[in-house]
Amino acid sequence: MPYVLLSCAIASEIAATSAMKYSEGFTRLWPSLVTACGYLLAFYLLSLTLKSMSVGTAYAIWSGAGTAVIAAIGMLFLGETMTAAKFAGIALIIGGVVLLNLGGAAH
Repeated sequence: MPYVLLSCAIASEIAATSAMKYSEGFTRLWPSLVTACGYLLAFYLLSLTLKSMSVGTAYAIWSGAGTAVIAAIGMLFLGETMTAAKFAGIALIIGGVVLLNLGGAAH
């Protein structure tokens, strides 16, 4: 169950960050509301996750997955360029999260 909650927290954070791009500095109402509600939901779901998962593991997965997916969204849908450095950065993020999980996190 904690991984389901964490996945929902990640999805909410990704939606909020994506909406922020369209809020134009919080001057557009609907994208701004999606951003605010998305982050509130993401933090709430993360807090529920932390009841049964260690904070280091949960936060590494949450922030790493969010960062990697937002970078991919930027490159695929928002016209950002894919460079070798960006690709390497995403690979390092994913590798770091995997190593943290392999290290075994006791709660």
